[in-house]
Amino acid sequence: MAISTLDGIVNALGNNSSRIVLDKQTITGQAGATIVSLWRANGQPGQGAIPAAAANCNNATVGGVVFTQQTPPATSYGAYLELATSNASMTLEMHDRLMHMGGLNGTLLTAQTVGIDFNGITADNMVKRIGDANYSDIQWWLEWYTATGSSAVTATIAVTYDDGTTGNLSALSLAATRPASFMATLNGLIPAAAAGKYIRAVNSVTLSATSGTAGSFGVTATRPRMTIGAPIANFKFVADWAALGLPEIFNSSCLFPVVLTSTTSSGTVRGGGKIAHG
Repeated sequence: MAISTLDGIVNALGNNSSRIVLDKQTITGQAGATIVSLWRANGQPGQGAIPAAAANCNNATVGGVVFTQQTPPATSYGAYLELATSNASMTLEMHDRLMHMGGLNGTLLTAQTVGIDFNGITADNMVKRIGDANYSDIQWWLEWYTATGSSAVTATIAVTYDDGTTGNLSALSLAATRPASFMATLNGLIPAAAAGKYIRAVNSVTLSATSGTAGSFGVTATRPRMTIGAPIANFKFVADWAALGLPEIFNSSCLFPVVLTSTTSSGTVRGGGKIAHG
């Protein structure tokens, strides 16, 4: 059954929970005020693999937090997080990594196929994990695995919307030398002509010019689940169930951390938490 009382939360935290361990090494070469994926950072959870063709992610995918899967009607909730970072003014978000793909090339000028589409996908508990049926809860990203070149380019991203229509997002400007683990959000690029629509699929990415280096990047779809801030370096901050909003963590979720960095590295990240089962 769902946790619906304060006594239920206390009991689950004390007697029926899975532990989250966060211990990630820093990723250098970043820019301040950018989103950095810790998918490829060494530590715990373990380093995730660079994806190839479009694929679902689930609780068995290396790189995600391992937690005890529940037998319905039992459920799981994000109930506690703690965080200390070597950088000040940091924000950490725990996302459910839904689907990803890689292998996009920073020197190709033709349309590069992505092939991430949530239409009709039911495996890995995806119907529940994506949230609203109009796909509005999904966060879309370009994610870098190896740095691309020193020439700035723009990217045209072809998508399918929730109503089945297709179109291009507004052009995404990419500064020179996008580093490994950099993430560029796509949701804010839905043009005015498609206002009120949400992205169901990313079909292709086309670059305006060569960046000068092939590098490696891809498209990732996530759903944000929990957020905690660390305004002071090397000090532990805590977010309890009320601060987190007690989000449901569905079976098969692939939880991993991303950070909004304030400086040129992601910083050392240490912390943990609990997923409460009820």
